[in-house]
Amino acid sequence: MTSLSVRELNVYPVKSCRGIPLGSARLDRWGIEHDRSWMVVDGGDQFISQRTQPRLALVEPALGADRLTLRAPGMEPLELPPTGRAGTEREVVVWDDRCRALDQGELAADWFSRYLGVTARLVRIGSAFERAVDPTYFPEGAEVGFADAYPLLVLSDASLAELNARLPEPLPMNRFRPNLVVTGCGPFAEDGWKRVRVGEVTLRIVKPCKRCVTTTVDQGTAEQGKEPLATLATFRRDGDGVLFGQNAVHQGPGRIRVGDAVQVLG
Repeated sequence: MTSLSVRELNVYPVKSCRGIPLGSARLDRWGIEHDRSWMVVDGGDQFISQRTQPRLALVEPALGADRLTLRAPGMEPLELPPTGRAGTEREVVVWDDRCRALDQGELAADWFSRYLGVTARLVRIGSAFERAVDPTYFPEGAEVGFADAYPLLVLSDASLAELNARLPEPLPMNRFRPNLVVTGCGPFAEDGWKRVRVGEVTLRIVKPCKRCVTTTVDQGTAEQGKEPLATLATFRRDGDGVLFGQNAVHQGPGRIRVGDAVQVLG
């Protein structure tokens, strides 16, 4: 096998909002530090994503030493502290999971409600937050933040190149919102990995990622189309969905960097 390495690292502080490229990342109990640590919920405390609100793609977060700043078209910047655990506790729903989270206040609720045109609030992970990954696929036990199901998503640039060769127009990597992009392997090599070592951390590859309509949202314009799901269905279909990328769980904290070697352990 050719030499494998990390080509990209990405963090998505607010679920379904724009990602931030990183040169290095520290992994904590929930994944990359600050990844999906905030989430937008509706009036019934159900999570909101690009599946129903594609304009979330245009919300741009910036992480500073003492604050999270959010910007969006037509909106004044919203500033929130990334550290500290202040806020009223409320129960929120992510898929089938009910979690205790911290409400980020009326200013943030008004900001997202005005931007999206629906009743919305912003919540974040607090000290009482507990959410386990599905034990069906990872019985050893692990935690996850507000990500759909697992702490990390791994994808190779060769897999995207293979998909793009079949598409009418190529798509950028940001359509697929990976945390780690690996280079130096063949298309879909990640499908066969079980354990990989990256920097200071060992990752367990848990299951393929079944892709949703978020991949059809242009992350620069929020416009929605049919690709890449239509093309993926021609060669990556599995049951009622299509697969692209691999969900992963990290085994302990540590730091990973762009350029780190990726060693396949099994």
